[in-house]
Parts: sequence; C-alpha cells; structure tokens
Amino acid sequence: MSNEPTKMWSGRFREPLDRTFEQWQRSFPFDWRLLPQEVAASSAHARMIAAAGVLTPTELETTLRGLAAVGTRAEAWSHRISVSSPEPDYITSTQQIGAALVASSPQAEDIHHFVELELTREIGTLALKLHTGRSRNEQIATDMRLFVRDSIDATLYGLEQWLSALIFLAEEAGRAVMPSYTHLQRAEPVLVAHWLLAYVSMMERDYSRLVDARVRMNLCPLGSGAVAGATLALDRTIAARALNFDAPTPNSMDATSDRDFAVEFTQVLSTLGLHISRFAEELTLYSTAEFGFLDLPERFSTGSSAMPQKKNPDLTELIRGKCGRLAGAAATLGIIVKGLPLAYNKDLQEGQEPVFDAADTIAGILSVLPAFTVSLKFRFDVMDRAAQSGYLNAMAAATYLTHKGVPFRKAHEIIGNVVRFALERRVELDALSPQDLQQFGSEFGPDFHEAISLQATIDCHDVVGGTATTRVQQALATAQERAKQHTAARHSPAAEVANA
Repeated sequence: MSNEPTKMWSGRFREPLDRTFEQWQRSFPFDWRLLPQEVAASSAHARMIAAAGVLTPTELETTLRGLAAVGTRAEAWSHRISVSSPEPDYITSTQQIGAALVASSPQAEDIHHFVELELTREIGTLALKLHTGRSRNEQIATDMRLFVRDSIDATLYGLEQWLSALIFLAEEAGRAVMPSYTHLQRAEPVLVAHWLLAYVSMMERDYSRLVDARVRMNLCPLGSGAVAGATLALDRTIAARALNFDAPTPNSMDATSDRDFAVEFTQVLSTLGLHISRFAEELTLYSTAEFGFLDLPERFSTGSSAMPQKKNPDLTELIRGKCGRLAGAAATLGIIVKGLPLAYNKDLQEGQEPVFDAADTIAGILSVLPAFTVSLKFRFDVMDRAAQSGYLNAMAAATYLTHKGVPFRKAHEIIGNVVRFALERRVELDALSPQDLQQFGSEFGPDFHEAISLQATIDCHDVVGGTATTRVQQALATAQERAKQHTAARHSPAAEVANA
C-alpha cells in the first residue's frame, strides 16, 4: 500500500504511517502560527530560484500571486499571529484561529505542507516547482527567525510603553520619600523616583539585550538546503534582501540546526521576567496593610468569593506566575539543544512551542503592565512617615562624625551605641538632646540634628547614581531622553525599511 499522495516525502516509502503516530508527530497544530512568515519566506525563495532560471518571469508572477492569495488567510489576523500589537483578547483569539485553521486542513503535516497544498489549489502543479533547491530544514529555520524578529520588535514596543509609565510615575513622585530595604529591613531613605528609576535601569539593560539579539540573528538561512547547501547556484542575497535580513548565513550546517536566536530570545525574556516579577512582588508587598504604601487600582484587582472586604492583587500575582513560564521556556530550549549533533534533528520541532509561549506570555504581560503602572496611587504620607522611623538616618549620622574627623569604623561604633541608647528610650535619633549625645563623644555639635534631617539624609548621597535630589533629577532627565531615543530609533527611516 502506498502513502497518501499529499505527503511531501512519500516516494521512498511503501507502508502507510501509523495513524496515531501520524497525528502525534504533526506540528501544524502549533506551527500554523508561522503562516505569515512561511508565505514571506516562500516568496523570497521564489524570487531566488527565478533568478537561477527555475521559474520564468510569468511563472514567478503567478507563484507570487498565488502565495499572496494564501497569505490573505493570515493578513486578516496577522496582528495577532505575529504578536505585533497585543490585544486583551490575544490568547483567546489565537487559539480560536489556530483551531479553525488546523481543522480546515487535516492532511497538512506542518506549515510548509499546508502552504504547498493551498498554493497547489491556487495555481495548480506550478506550485510543485517552488520547493526546487529548498529543504524544510532551512524553511523552518527562516520562519522561526522571522517570528522571533517580529516578537522582538513587539517586545521592544511594549517595553517602551512600560518605560514611559515608570518615568511618568517618577515625575509625578517629585521629592516624595520612602524607605529603601536591604534584607527586607529598613535601610536608608530614598526618593520614590529613585526607586522607580531602579526598574528603569533594569529595563534599559533588557531593551539593549533584545536589540543586540536582533542584530545577531538577522541573517537568512534560505539557500542552505537540508544540510550541505542548495544544489542550485542560487544568489542567496536575493532572499536575504527580500526578507530584510542583513546577509545570508555563512554556514549551511549551522544555519539549519542553529537555534541560538531562539535560545537567546527566551533567555532575554527570562531575565526581563525576573525584573518584572521583582516589581510585581514589591507592589504586592507595598499594597498590604502592613506596609500601606500604595493603593492598587480596582480595575486591575479582584475580590474574594468568601471574604467581602478583600481586594486581591491578582495582576501582580499573575505576573509573578507568568514570569515563571518565561524562565521555563528558556530552560526547555536549552535542554532540547544541548545534546544535539549537527545538523537538523526532529527534536528541534519541540523548540517551537516554548518560543510561541514566551512570545505570548510577554505580549500579554506588556499589554496590561503599562496601564496598570500609570494607575498606581502611592500613599506618600505613609511612605514619608516610614522613612523617618527605624533609624534610617544612622548612616548619615556616622557620616556626620567622619566629617568631624572621626575614622569611619569608630564613627560606626559610636552611632551603633547611640542607636541602642535611643532604642532603650523608644525615640528616634533626632529626639535625643545635645546632652544625650555628648556622652558618646565631644564631636556631637549643634549642627547634628540638621545633618540627620530627612532632606539632609537624602542629599548626602550626592554621587552619580545616588538618591540626592539633584542626582535623581538628572537621572530622570537622562531616562526621558533615552526613552525618546528608543522611540526615534525604532521609527528611523532605516528601521522603517527593515520592518516593512
């Protein structure tokens, strides 16, 4: 018995596939999402083989027109498939679209097979010429690069929105003060804007990692064949230019088996997720009655089905959980790739879903995080009171003594004794009288209380990166300028051409 005629590889086989295995090994139920990328890559390949004389100009025109027709099945929902503009119903929509598309073509083995079948319906047997000089190994490598590139661009856009939200909050905070923490114990007072700009610094690193990853991955595998390179004298630069890649990949074995771009993408998202999760964790803590530093916006919270008084931080808790999925995707890809010999292996098929899931997850997070962040309402009065209790000015007090000529180690010991004295009397340092202080050293003068005031404690950290008021104002201005540069760079003429 022969295999079904629709199989792309059935010529060598005489037995039909086990039906359970056939369904189990299909990738179309998830790689249907690569339809826009597959159509684009196939169009680029058509131009490349036409230049090699495989297709006549008329055949090329017919093939491109047919591929465009197949592509219309994706264009109506490409904003969802390519993750280029996340929407609230993003996940539900993609699941529904995928289920409908897969059901419409039960014989399609993968996205490549689906496009070939659909193209054959559009233009007849001419469609069978398209696979000349091409392998599915290079096709999937190209499609995945295009998908990751689209996802990076979408993530960069989302990060710009969140950076703008954080910067907006920092501006609104002005000179408001809060405690900072080490070991989750109150440490020193800082400006609220300084705390928010710490997350801006993290996002700046994540943003640059994504930009760097995009540069490294922007090479075109088309023309690499199955493993050793195409068997036709193809001008690979034709396909590279058509798909806005910088150049062809330099080695066919590496090109067909390389998933570094996917590994790096998910690793960057994993690190980004760590930062977002830390922010979510702090907001969850700070919104509790025990801290009381902020009110969570009701439109991003839910209640309890049992306890009427509850307002639960579902958004921040879900973000923490979803960031774990980002870490899981990176770990999965690393484990899949680590033991594979060159070149392509079927194991790599399992690397697609973690990439899709990571792209979906970060798209979902960034679809809600900016608006949630802008909606946060801080209780600056509570934060201010907290910053003035618990001896957060002890470091400033020790610094005061060093300015009086006391070695820091000795100053540290003296202030430690002063703190213990204050603790026994249940008062703060600024409540101690000059007579109280004089028993610990003659260096304590009438200017001590001014030196440990809240403003002085803030402004004594007058170094680059410190929380002094002027330094934070400078840092905020720098962050605003960088945010403008990010947006301008993504909308530069060169970027517009690359993203066309």
